[in-house]
Amino acid sequence: MPVQSEPLKLSLGQFAERHRREMIPLSKTFSYLSAAVPLSEEDIREYLEDPIAALPPAIASRLPKVSILLVPYLERYRDPEGERIAFERPAEKSVSRAACKVDTEGALLAFAVKDQELGDYHYRFYKLIAGLAADQWPEHISDPYARLLDDELAQRVHGEVDEESWRLKDRLLTRARRPRRSSKLFQRYLRQSYIDTLTLYLHGICCDIDVEAGPRQLPSRYLRKRLQLFRELYPPPEGYAVFPEEVNA
Repeated sequence: MPVQSEPLKLSLGQFAERHRREMIPLSKTFSYLSAAVPLSEEDIREYLEDPIAALPPAIASRLPKVSILLVPYLERYRDPEGERIAFERPAEKSVSRAACKVDTEGALLAFAVKDQELGDYHYRFYKLIAGLAADQWPEHISDPYARLLDDELAQRVHGEVDEESWRLKDRLLTRARRPRRSSKLFQRYLRQSYIDTLTLYLHGICCDIDVEAGPRQLPSRYLRKRLQLFRELYPPPEGYAVFPEEVNA
């Protein structure tokens, strides 16, 4: 049964404090709770079981305890509490789709599911998971990815996977012809590029998605190199494919 709507708008931290013990376990790592959002068996499969099952074991094993909260809406606040849970649609400028709060008990991932397509939900789910993976970034993962970006920057390769990494890359290339890996801007770009590319990789394992061509999109041959690296570092679960030729095989 979904949790009944609260009379007050609660921040993620306040909601976690009140309801974390009510989370329904899905595995040793994942649990969930639905707040005023009725879920059918098909909904549980599509929103929770399928995207979790598609996670590579090397990713899932390094995650903290993850509590997934499905709510009608999230409202963005300009205060330290950040997003708050809303049971009526907020003003357009305050609408948020997903939020993450990490504390000593693990990570709380909140998703607004009203007026959101399932494919968009999956994208945001993997974006938050990729962010958690970046927080647990061992050297054997960061070094090969940094070398790959070094090569791309040396060749002045245009484009990126998503808007946030694109903006940071554009700033890097504007400031220096060969950016220094030790610079703060490079480190910010490295982390964001990793998150954006890993999001695409994870989403592609779970779902049949297309990468839309555009003026800011990383050329396909460089994107494939990144995905091949992730396939080596984070092999998909048994029975899942990354590239089209694997599906055909």
